[in-house]
Amino acid sequence: MAPIKPIIEGLLFISGEPLNAEQIKKVIPDAGKEEIEAVLADIKEEFEKRNGGFVLHEVAGGFQFRTKPEHREYIHRLFQPSPTRLSKAALETLAIIAYRQPVMRSEIEHVRGVNSGNTIRLLMERKLVRILGRREIPGRPIVYATTQKFLEAFDLKDLKDLPTPKDIDERQPPSKPDDQPLPLRSDLNGPSGPENNT
Repeated sequence: MAPIKPIIEGLLFISGEPLNAEQIKKVIPDAGKEEIEAVLADIKEEFEKRNGGFVLHEVAGGFQFRTKPEHREYIHRLFQPSPTRLSKAALETLAIIAYRQPVMRSEIEHVRGVNSGNTIRLLMERKLVRILGRREIPGRPIVYATTQKFLEAFDLKDLKDLPTPKDIDERQPPSKPDDQPLPLRSDLNGPSGPENNT
């Protein structure tokens, strides 16, 4: 069998989504999961020591090559992308789903006090929210949950990385006025430009 390190590097480079050891093992079935995990750790360390233009970042339950945050300004100049923005209503709805999932639309609307159908639909179009299934109660209402794209967009390894209510209380109030849309975390982290994580 060919050395797996360059194969794994190539898979990580070409993939538009984070890859984990299980996904890589399906492509390289002769390699063991522990061997793949060791190679991933080795590549991560190598790129950190190299101090180059991008690193291997652990996100959304896998690994992905991403540009360094300190280079964001220059990447924006090259691609001049339109920032992905979420309104206050969308952020509120997304936060409720993230912290209470699996959650029904009626539960979201009870917290927000307003109809949230259009906002949920927008979040689903952005692939930040998905239908998880139906609750086994009369009417079998749909329940919603966040997606892998949500984890990628907010730079989370998994849902355990969400800030706790205590963490949120300790943070400074936002500097932006409440009526302005807030930018989603920059999607310009992949090696191939903005299309990598949109």
